[in-house]
Amino acid sequence: MQNSRHLHWNAEALWRQLEPLLPGLSVEVIAQAESTNTRLLDRARKLSGQRDAPITRPGQLDDGEPAAGDGARPPYGRRAGDTQPCLLVAEHQTRGRGRLGRDWQSGAGLSLTFSLSLPLAPREWSGLSLAVGLALADALDPPVETPPRIGLKWPNDLWLLDAPGAPTLGRKLGGILIETVAVGSRRMCVVGIGLNVLPQSADGLSSGFACLQEIDPQASAPAALATVAAPLLRALCRFETEGFASFATGFARRDLLRGQRVTANTPEPLEGIAEGVDERGALRVRSGVLHTIVGGEVSVCLQDGAEC
Repeated sequence: MQNSRHLHWNAEALWRQLEPLLPGLSVEVIAQAESTNTRLLDRARKLSGQRDAPITRPGQLDDGEPAAGDGARPPYGRRAGDTQPCLLVAEHQTRGRGRLGRDWQSGAGLSLTFSLSLPLAPREWSGLSLAVGLALADALDPPVETPPRIGLKWPNDLWLLDAPGAPTLGRKLGGILIETVAVGSRRMCVVGIGLNVLPQSADGLSSGFACLQEIDPQASAPAALATVAAPLLRALCRFETEGFASFATGFARRDLLRGQRVTANTPEPLEGIAEGVDERGALRVRSGVLHTIVGGEVSVCLQDGAEC
């Protein structure tokens, strides 16, 4: 197992590469954090003077204006509504958060855990996690004529696909957690990424365990960050102007659920065959009639027993 003393992130070189894509960006690497998402969300709240600003998921955003601040003075002389972007890496994440309140633990070198905060104002938020997943998958597994090694499980997981005819479709490689908070008149988006890098035990994981070293035996957390960071920034900028539509074809190539029997944990549980996603990234499930499922707190399980 790698030790944190041996991890070399080349943060300055990464910053020089990324800052032209996202002016004002800072790159920070810390030894330990409970959750990189939580730390960036708390920072945004404090700097805006809105310490109790609600955190939302893209699928939960309402149509109203962000709530006004409580009048608290932001620290360190920074102005209210400061929306400088930040890429924050934690070598060891002790209380990482996944969707539906699940934990995402990581040890130094075992996983890559980082979050990117930036102001974002797309016309529609729907499909953002799919666009992010596609950017990561294409960076780690460049599209070629052969079938992809990395598949995308709606709405926010990356899976390493097993060979055709294998007893399961694949195993979980990583996950995405996107949260937002109002800062002044703008909305800060925090994109949290967790990717398994080194082999670990799959005990207790119904979705199995996959890691980047199965694709590249030389894979490391710093190398993975250097591979995915710029494509992630470009995808977010592209999503802001074009929405999900320009990502739809690429997502369809990696769609893990399409053609599979699934159970959707909607208010009234729904079982049927997944028929891909629509132009907004909503999941289509046919159960007698065609149902459309949006994000938020909905999860989808493959009916082979795999975890949602």
